[in-house]
Amino acid sequence: MGRGKIVIRRIDNSTSRQVTFSKRRNGLLKKAKELSILCDAEIGVMVFSSTGKLYDFASTSMQSVIEQYKKSKEEHRQPTNPHSEVKFWQTEAAILRQQLQNLQEVHRQMMGEGLSGLATKDLQNLEKQLVMSFHGVRMKKEQLLLDEIEELNRKGNLIYQANVELHKEVYGTRDAYGADRNANRTTNLGIHEDPHVSVHLQLCQPQQQNYEPPAPATNKGFTVALGKMQ
Repeated sequence: MGRGKIVIRRIDNSTSRQVTFSKRRNGLLKKAKELSILCDAEIGVMVFSSTGKLYDFASTSMQSVIEQYKKSKEEHRQPTNPHSEVKFWQTEAAILRQQLQNLQEVHRQMMGEGLSGLATKDLQNLEKQLVMSFHGVRMKKEQLLLDEIEELNRKGNLIYQANVELHKEVYGTRDAYGADRNANRTTNLGIHEDPHVSVHLQLCQPQQQNYEPPAPATNKGFTVALGKMQ
């Protein structure tokens, strides 16, 4: 059976009134938080119980919401004379100074300064903001590193392809006659040159004994000694 319609009037029973206040207060603050998250809205809610106890919620900070509310109310007031216009701009300047002080205070708190006057709830909210900020910074840093790695890989592939093309130009396909001619070429020292064997040149000190021709080249390469003959 469905619940009957509740008459909106003051609850006489103090216990029922306190229970209803607690439930509806929590529901109101929960809905305000959900609205701020879903719609990216700046919301401030203040609730005072019958005993004067404060319950509040602010998507950013209650002071910022109040200042924005005052500014919005002032913008709807059109100045009618120079004196009112001067007063209007003086009010605007005072609001901006207050906002600057609030931002500086938030910045100091973010840096771990000026925390002595904060309550446990304020410290918890500050900790959440720092965790979210750290998470955002870390994600941005990781994305930049991934982009740099991708760019380096791309450049490395280009260099590799250029190296392959250069290798083909230098050691590319040779016809049979060219290969035979290359195999029969000799250096001016009378040593047969193998195109697939690296040549190592080494400077040596002049030797006192008679010059002897270097040993024949092996399939692992050869060394040519340059010296002055006695």
